[in-house]
Amino acid sequence: MAYQPTQLNGETVFRNEVFQTGLMSQLLDGVYDGEMTIGELLSHGNFGVGTFNGLDGEMVVLDGDCYQVRHDGSVSIPQLTDRTPYAVVTNFVPMIRRELPQNMLRTSTSQVLDNFTVSKNYMYAIKIYGEFEWVRTRTVVKQEKPYPKMVDATENEDIVQFDNLTGTIVGFRTPIYEQGISVPGCHAHFIDDDRTHGGHVVDFKLKSANVEICPGTGLQLHLPLTPEFSSANLSPEDLADQISKAEKH
Repeated sequence: MAYQPTQLNGETVFRNEVFQTGLMSQLLDGVYDGEMTIGELLSHGNFGVGTFNGLDGEMVVLDGDCYQVRHDGSVSIPQLTDRTPYAVVTNFVPMIRRELPQNMLRTSTSQVLDNFTVSKNYMYAIKIYGEFEWVRTRTVVKQEKPYPKMVDATENEDIVQFDNLTGTIVGFRTPIYEQGISVPGCHAHFIDDDRTHGGHVVDFKLKSANVEICPGTGLQLHLPLTPEFSSANLSPEDLADQISKAEKH
């Protein structure tokens, strides 16, 4: 079926699918192993974020390449046979392009991005590229079995700061109704131009940057076919609180 572009709040929006393997609520319950390979994941998108089996670092997918950022902020390229329990990717086709105000922190940037999106009810892949006065990141340390809950695994993460560098923030802005499926709000990772530093974004200060936004109007969800996933508690009563703690540690 051929879809026609639609005008929403003055922007031309085309259909674009987001692919996701695994669930955020699965990670919260300590299910850190999936069966999807990085090679298969990349067949579904050229832009995205995620993690690796055992929570072995943060994943950045940019321009079709996959990078693995470990807890010390170093970057390597994973094997295509490595696996992921949770990742979100899309084929990035920017439909909204803007220049961001200078000298903004993450909170202010998030508020500005709200004004650029066409509706709070869609997903958005967001790429911010530019010069940063500083970027603060964190990355979980690889976990060993028996795996702890995610709020415990992320409790003692170190914050690493990188100063005066150029790089890219790769992220997704997700509606609140996807809580438990993904991370509601903005989930973003950073990687520098040299592909040597990065991590899960905690905060940043821009010098100057541009943003490109790709609305997501469909979601293909792939669930791990594993005994651990099949027996996981995916709807705990304190789901929102657990997500908040895991993201803010």
